[in-house]
Amino acid sequence: MQKRKQNKLTLHNGSRIGVVGGGPAGSFFTFFAFDLAKKQGISIEIDIYEIKDFTKTGTAGCNHCGGIVSESLVQMLSTDGIVLPPQVVRRGIETYTLHLEHGSTTIDTILHEHPIASIFRGSGPLGSTVTTLQSFDAYLLGLCERKGAKILREKVTDTESEPDGITLITGNSKRKYDLVVGAVGLNPKTLRIFQKIIPSFIPPKTTNTYICEYFLGSETITKHFGNSMHVFLLNLPGIKFGALIPKGVYVTLVLLGTEINMEVVDRFLNSEAVLDCFPEGTELKNITPCQCFPSINIGGAKNPYSDRVVLIGDSASSKLYKNGIGAAYITGKAAVNTVFLDGISKADFKKSFQPVCSKLDRDNSVGKLIFSVSTIILKSIFLKKVLFRMVVKEQEKERGKREMSSLLWDTFTGSAPYRNIMLRTLNPFLLANLIWKILTALAKSAIGNNKSTDL
Repeated sequence: MQKRKQNKLTLHNGSRIGVVGGGPAGSFFTFFAFDLAKKQGISIEIDIYEIKDFTKTGTAGCNHCGGIVSESLVQMLSTDGIVLPPQVVRRGIETYTLHLEHGSTTIDTILHEHPIASIFRGSGPLGSTVTTLQSFDAYLLGLCERKGAKILREKVTDTESEPDGITLITGNSKRKYDLVVGAVGLNPKTLRIFQKIIPSFIPPKTTNTYICEYFLGSETITKHFGNSMHVFLLNLPGIKFGALIPKGVYVTLVLLGTEINMEVVDRFLNSEAVLDCFPEGTELKNITPCQCFPSINIGGAKNPYSDRVVLIGDSASSKLYKNGIGAAYITGKAAVNTVFLDGISKADFKKSFQPVCSKLDRDNSVGKLIFSVSTIILKSIFLKKVLFRMVVKEQEKERGKREMSSLLWDTFTGSAPYRNIMLRTLNPFLLANLIWKILTALAKSAIGNNKSTDL
């Protein structure tokens, strides 16, 4: 038994950790690793490999994200000592405005004291001249640096696995580590580098989405968008979710769906519900946007770990369509707990890290079911009208629960697990109310048709 314990792969005083990727997943791992190591009385060294400079605008500093930090994550970060400063939050989102073909309504946040934060992952879109605000990724990376992490502006091009460590190779150096953490997102080339040292690793399934930034100025943003995230439930092929998110002098457009291309984007931008959000006469095609079609995780990776190596964030498991930063937090923290409380062997990661990824994957399966149902609703003008009226009625209440509003809020923002949303959807009171609204609407429609016939 003693021999088995001595052969167990663990970290110890002086252990070196290499983190590939300085985005949220890599930063969360590093931040919590230093904290837990200190609690256990272990001195560690961490190098973070990040070629991008998050203090720059455009592609040089951007990590291709819609830039929403959910209500629940804001609270968890605060509890862990990561309080987002004013210069990082571009705008506090206090409401969301729901747009359908036949109208719109504004819905308050569920917890008024914890608004959603809209952020930029770099220091702003291409061409931005605002220098007083800070990037979310740069802020997190700065926290890690203050805790003792060394930031290496080098690109990892290869890896070598040996019994006593893993070597990361760049154009300038070769460094051996006791543990390597991959937080490389969905970059195919870098994932292939990790496949070399994790032969059983199968990368996540992906699809592309669309993100762009429109410069409109603070006055226009405040007048036409306010502190509200504008969500669109429109019957447009290929689009499951569309949103306009105000961020200081910019508004960010996010489209999620299946294989989105410019034809799909143009169809969305030319819809009446979207055009009505902008100042009359605005020609969006004349506003040169900072735009991209980034890949997103829609299916968790298989075996994202081996001895002395683990992948986290989008490289392993994420949240379907929403709250990727929240998933980076969850997987980053789970990896830290595994490393310091269990060990750094493949068996340790399978025992303690994999269940966290599997839980995210199972929740995403529920999410796929929810979006399948929402697709049915999107194609039905009648069902959307019923849903719209329910939400409007709830917002007119000064007291009482707002079940449907709460469900939509959490679905749009990622503030709750999909399983939680599904269970709340099956609430007998909510279902009874929904069925009653549908029957009432059908009855009114039938009466209206009869009157038309009599005439």
